[in-house]
Amino acid sequence: MPWPAVGELVTLYRPTGLQELRLVAQSGWRIWPPRLPDQPIFYPVLNFDYAEEIARDWNAKRNDPPVGFVTAFDVRAEEATRYEIQVVGAQAQHQELWVPAEELDHFNAAIAGPIRVLAHYAGAGYTEPINPDTHLPADF
Repeated sequence: MPWPAVGELVTLYRPTGLQELRLVAQSGWRIWPPRLPDQPIFYPVLNFDYAEEIARDWNAKRNDPPVGFVTAFDVRAEEATRYEIQVVGAQAQHQELWVPAEELDHFNAAIAGPIRVLAHYAGAGYTEPINPDTHLPADF
C-alpha cells in the first residue's frame, strides 16, 4: 500500500507487553530492544485503534503477565517511508510496517523524541497496580 503525504515525522504505534516495556524504559524511552531469535521482524502499526486492539485482545489475554500497553513514537518520515505499508487484516485499519530485525538499530536512530505510553489493558489475573495517568506499573 502506498504512503499518503506525510510531514517530517510519522507517528507510529506499538502494542507491547511488560517485558518489552521495561527494556524501552531502561533505554530512557528512546529505542526498541533488539528482537529475540524467533522475532525476525519489528512490527510498528500505523494507528492507535489497531495497536489498542492488539494490546487489549492479545497482550492482555495471552502474555505472561497478562497486560498490554499501547505506545506511540515519532520517526523521521524518510526512514518510516522506506518500508511499505502492509495491510494484514480484512480491515483497512490493520496497517503495519515490517522492519527486519537487522535494520532495527538504523530504525531506532530515526526515532525523534521519547517513546510514549498512551494506554494499558490488564487482563484477568494481573494484580499489579498501574498508574491511571501514566499507564505505567507502580514499580516503574
